[in-house]
Amino acid sequence: MTGPGDFAIRAILLIPLVAALLLAVLPGYRLTARLNVLATALTFGAALALLLGGRPAPGAYLLVDDLNIVFIALGTLVGFTTSLFSASYIQHELDSGRLTAGYLRFYHAMYQALMFGMNLALLANNIGLMWVAIELATLTTVLMVGIYRTHEALEAAWKYFILGSVGIALALFGTILVYMAAHPVVGQGQDAMVWSILMRHAAGFDPSLLNLAFIFLLLGYGTKVGLAPLHAWLPDAHAEGPTPISAVLSGLLLNVALYAVLRFKLLLAANPGALAPGPLMVTMGLVSLVFAAFMLYRRRDIKRLFAYSSIEHMGIIAFAFGMGGPLANFAGLLHMVLHSLTKSAIFFGVGHVAQVKGTQKMADIGGLTVSHPWLGWGLVIGVVAIAGLPPLGIFMSEFLIVTSTFARQPLLAIPLVLGLLVALGALFLRLNEVAFGPVRGSVAPAKASYVPMYLHLALVLTAGIYLPPPLVEWFRHVAAMLG
Repeated sequence: MTGPGDFAIRAILLIPLVAALLLAVLPGYRLTARLNVLATALTFGAALALLLGGRPAPGAYLLVDDLNIVFIALGTLVGFTTSLFSASYIQHELDSGRLTAGYLRFYHAMYQALMFGMNLALLANNIGLMWVAIELATLTTVLMVGIYRTHEALEAAWKYFILGSVGIALALFGTILVYMAAHPVVGQGQDAMVWSILMRHAAGFDPSLLNLAFIFLLLGYGTKVGLAPLHAWLPDAHAEGPTPISAVLSGLLLNVALYAVLRFKLLLAANPGALAPGPLMVTMGLVSLVFAAFMLYRRRDIKRLFAYSSIEHMGIIAFAFGMGGPLANFAGLLHMVLHSLTKSAIFFGVGHVAQVKGTQKMADIGGLTVSHPWLGWGLVIGVVAIAGLPPLGIFMSEFLIVTSTFARQPLLAIPLVLGLLVALGALFLRLNEVAFGPVRGSVAPAKASYVPMYLHLALVLTAGIYLPPPLVEWFRHVAAMLG
């Protein structure tokens, strides 16, 4: 019998898929922009219904548990708010002649195809299906990064495509190795690729194959996460693509790849003979954090600046999950949610700033709090939040990660805190240039909706002051699942 949970899970997948097909053929910007917003709103509503209602039983292809429902709820929320931001942002691009009506039809169709791919990857109960869905999400974002058809945009799209293809090929090889480890125990066929079956029998798998598989999977999906030294595609994709795609990349797609890594980490943890995956994740996380923190000082493009900030924070999250344990996992989960909300809010502001100033070069942007106070102060709050200062929520998650590290591995806390402080200095140096001081660049009024940006910042502020007990209990349960 089909229950509410089954209906919700179908809606989460079918709404963006049907919307993508409609948006590919419908003309007119206003109609397609509104349909894009409506589709993401309905998908978010279906995710809330799945969150609040009963969980459907795992099937051969789809799975809902306490881990992936976190990613689904967060992803559909950011997808909805980004579609609201996109409506006003893309209207400006159309009016300025940077995009044509034909490209906009393609843009909205690809946006919904991206939502479908990410939702399918998160809900998949089959490691092969998850791989296909992440590849679909990657290809749609590649096409959207190059939508301006400039030399720089096409170069960024090709770099993203080449490096993403290398990553997804490594992930495919790792997936095949997991299947090879599973089929002597589970048997050949689809059962050897189903998550729920794999987890029940993981203790009997060949640990050497699992160890090798995880290395390929971490490198492959780590490319999508943006972990150094696999990050080279990310700054160009952010800088040259439409800003809504920057928000989606930082707020959604990086999380989907991280989710895949966490799933395979659980598989290794269930096998007593396999190596602990934590040290690999800790190492890549610390390298990403420290590398990106120093690179922030060399950025002159405002979107590239926050692209490197995304690399930094994905490093922090990977470090936390690599450390493991109830507190570090809780902090990593909280940090992931708050980073998605904060970084997408920052890109909402940065996108409109680049439009009103006519440039992304920070040297040509100044005095935002005077010339455009709503944008300027929103950007200030966003940078204060992403830098990890109280009372905003990222301060809490970073504090928990640091204290957990000090308690268990004090030496690792040294590069962790160093990276955080170096990044904080760089962000405030750049913030001082663009938000304060003499006004530079255009002072034309911004035609923008500030609701998505300030909604995200309000959620991050609320999280820094008060976390509802049901949310805390839910995250604690997920943290215990992650081991």
